[in-house]
Amino acid sequence: MAMEEPNTVYMEVEDDNSDDDKDQNWDDWENGDEEDEEEAMSSKLLCLFCDSTYDSSNALFEHCASEHRFHFNTLKNTLALDFYGCFKLINYVRSKVAGNKCWSCGIVCQSKEDLLNHLHEVASLDNGKFPWNDDEFLKPFLNEDALLYSFDEDDEGEDDMDNMPIDKEELIKDLEQISIDEDDFTLETEENKPTAFSLSGGKYTSMINTTLSNGIVSAEGGVSSYRNNNDLDSSLYIAKVAANKIKDVNKNYFGGYSSYGIHRDMISDKVRTDAYRQAILENPSLLKGAVVMDVGCGTGILSLFAAQAGASRVIAVEASEKMAAVAAQIAKDNNLLRIGSKNEGSDQGNGVMEVVQGMVEELKSTQKVQPHSVDVLVSEWMGYCLLYESMLSSVLYARDQFLKPGGAVLPDMATMFAAGFGRGGTSIPFWENVYGFNMSCIGEEIVKDASRIPIVDVVDSRDIITNSKVLQNFDLVTMKLEEMDFTGMVELELKGETSANGSTGSKPVTNWCYGVVVWFETGFTERFCKEKPTNLSTSPHTNSTHWSQTILTFSEPIAMVSPGTLNVDKMAAVGSDACPAVKIQCRISVVRAAQHRSIDISMELSGIGPFGRKRNWPAQMFNVL
Repeated sequence: MAMEEPNTVYMEVEDDNSDDDKDQNWDDWENGDEEDEEEAMSSKLLCLFCDSTYDSSNALFEHCASEHRFHFNTLKNTLALDFYGCFKLINYVRSKVAGNKCWSCGIVCQSKEDLLNHLHEVASLDNGKFPWNDDEFLKPFLNEDALLYSFDEDDEGEDDMDNMPIDKEELIKDLEQISIDEDDFTLETEENKPTAFSLSGGKYTSMINTTLSNGIVSAEGGVSSYRNNNDLDSSLYIAKVAANKIKDVNKNYFGGYSSYGIHRDMISDKVRTDAYRQAILENPSLLKGAVVMDVGCGTGILSLFAAQAGASRVIAVEASEKMAAVAAQIAKDNNLLRIGSKNEGSDQGNGVMEVVQGMVEELKSTQKVQPHSVDVLVSEWMGYCLLYESMLSSVLYARDQFLKPGGAVLPDMATMFAAGFGRGGTSIPFWENVYGFNMSCIGEEIVKDASRIPIVDVVDSRDIITNSKVLQNFDLVTMKLEEMDFTGMVELELKGETSANGSTGSKPVTNWCYGVVVWFETGFTERFCKEKPTNLSTSPHTNSTHWSQTILTFSEPIAMVSPGTLNVDKMAAVGSDACPAVKIQCRISVVRAAQHRSIDISMELSGIGPFGRKRNWPAQMFNVL
């Protein structure tokens, strides 16, 4: 049934005062507040990030752009911010800076100095939901903040009314009277959940958990958080546009998996397929007689394993229409396809596997699978860098909707690791000698580009020069969807024995760290796989997989020596050849991006010198598309 769209309400201000009253009020305003106005306009304007002050907003914003990478006018024009939008943006930035928090990506820094070093360009400007679009930022964060009343002082082409002097007390009084009643807007039903917001790596990502008429759940991005009755029509329209964008991304995503070549690569990945086969076939106490759901079955290989292991029913869910038909045909060709049901009196010797075409988020509305009826949930959901283009959100949805209490999730653990790599992990050595010719300029350019775009490639274990550290753990049995966004810290040191004993005159052996390589492991642990627990690793120290590793290249290489080295220049910059770092502290944040199924990665680096001196590098932003 179509939803009836509410009438749009246009608010007007009635004026019952006579002309004399108008003149009297105008005179009272000008005469009464002239001194306050002059005081506000003549006061210094404080920078949003540091203690610098300026006489004009133009000068202040030029300073913010050049020194702090904050382009106010670009944001204002690109996002079409009105007066109140700019007003709230300024208060939002000030509130974040006061807590040493990056206004763009949300990362919390240890000090104001670290914050100033961290500030970066916005990775993307998305005309959707902005974190400052909240009524709380209509209240000035700083008392007597002159910038709030002069940020548009140099705008041209405005109406005369917009150029009138602003009375601060009257403005604040008016702003305090503005309120938004969420109850008048939000449709609290099972088909329409509240809007959630997450700030991701310089992009503003909004998630509208909305069940559409066709049963598809979750529409992401593009809904303003400033909501009242007046914008209901536009919000519903934007939500529909966002949902269509998600559909398009999903269509391309699942359409890509209609290629047989992709499935051949995945099945041929012996590390991957053998790990799943072992976990399913060699744990009979888990699979025998169980109801199994395979989320994103593809060719159905995992479902076939489950049927072979003695499952009583295998529900293979596949969104790609083509691959769902292929999986059904494969099951039929192997006499494993379930046709009909016991109630229909069909021959149950024909198999236990049934293929359901559609996204797992659609199953609840179709009632093809009863809630909390599944014993074992299996899925090969992992993407590059574990979370890129992954199906983890769908797995968590299936877990919450269909898995029995105490049911098993395969795999049930996932862990991300990080380690530093050396020069051999880059393309520089290849280009230094191409049939005897020096083409190193190409290698240098590639490395420079790689500091902005992650590279998915196999890294030779011999090029890993530091210890390996755990970046993040995920427990798929208990984790929540928002835990897909995380920040992890690793401290890297050169691996192996100390290369210099620190004696006077000894020359330290310097290694150059060019970046961080990230990989993951998934575990089928003893929690569920009691007979035969197993592990799937994409580490550079094991056999390679189709996931390879994800390479995050530093903006400049960092010199490193082993702890205990003393023969260094104490005055030189930490991380240079004269004063190598003994440790690199690497803070990595991974968040879901505005682009559906993509992720944003930010990386902050600190080098620790032999005598405890610290050096911070500007944050780097990576968008994995």
